[in-house]
Amino acid sequence: VQLQASGGGLVQAGGSLRLSCAASGRGFSTYVVGWFRQAPGKEREFVATISKLGATTRYADSVKGRFTISRDNAKTTVSLQMNSLKPEDTAVYFCAADRPGPPLLLTQAQEYDYWGQGTQVTVSS
Repeated sequence: VQLQASGGGLVQAGGSLRLSCAASGRGFSTYVVGWFRQAPGKEREFVATISKLGATTRYADSVKGRFTISRDNAKTTVSLQMNSLKPEDTAVYFCAADRPGPPLLLTQAQEYDYWGQGTQVTVSS
């Protein structure tokens, strides 16, 4: 599967952005998808993940209650709605996908084999 992330930009603190991850290739509904972010000088960190059919999600504590991950398997897209943005949310955001065995969700970057190119999110104070 190939992934293309989009939707980043510059927004003021308290604002919202919606990121999209468009997938090409077959069998999208068999992939778990996650969002990660990486700020300058920091490690890539987990943001959110969604199960193959979208029934289960998990979030990092830092974004819980502000971000929502969703997917549309018919359109082979996964979205990340980001509300109440904070300056500390500034980072390059990446979407990733993989087809795991039993786990419904994947929260570690090393568990994903397929990555998009990243989209920059900048939140000004």
